[in-house]
Amino acid sequence: MRRPRRRTRAGLNADINVTSLVDVAFVLLIIFMITAPIMQGGVEVRLPRAEARPLESRQGMVVTIDRRGRIYVDDSPLSYADFRATFRALVGRRRPSGIYLRADRGVPYGEVARVLAVIRTAGVPNVGLVTEAEDVVR
Repeated sequence: MRRPRRRTRAGLNADINVTSLVDVAFVLLIIFMITAPIMQGGVEVRLPRAEARPLESRQGMVVTIDRRGRIYVDDSPLSYADFRATFRALVGRRRPSGIYLRADRGVPYGEVARVLAVIRTAGVPNVGLVTEAEDVVR
């Protein structure tokens, strides 16, 4: 006759299983690596080309006019009337070191001149026009 086996319970395992935690962390890292460059896009404009050294628009305030004539201060869209009414107060509050004007190459010169006039009447002495570097063939 066989003896009935006695069941013994295994002791509790108090270790943390980190394999799934590492898998989730790697998936999140990959997602952030893919989406980070997409989120830094800003306003899409095709800048005019010029032979001058291009300005870096990283410091100060950036005013952008896209190809449809819409105005953006940094990345916030404004109508021309709102831009004209609020820009002086915005400059007074933020006190930027400089203003960088980015305009699409398809925007009529009159639109750029109107926006530049509002910037100048706000008391900003330093306005930079942002362009792309021109490939010079000599």
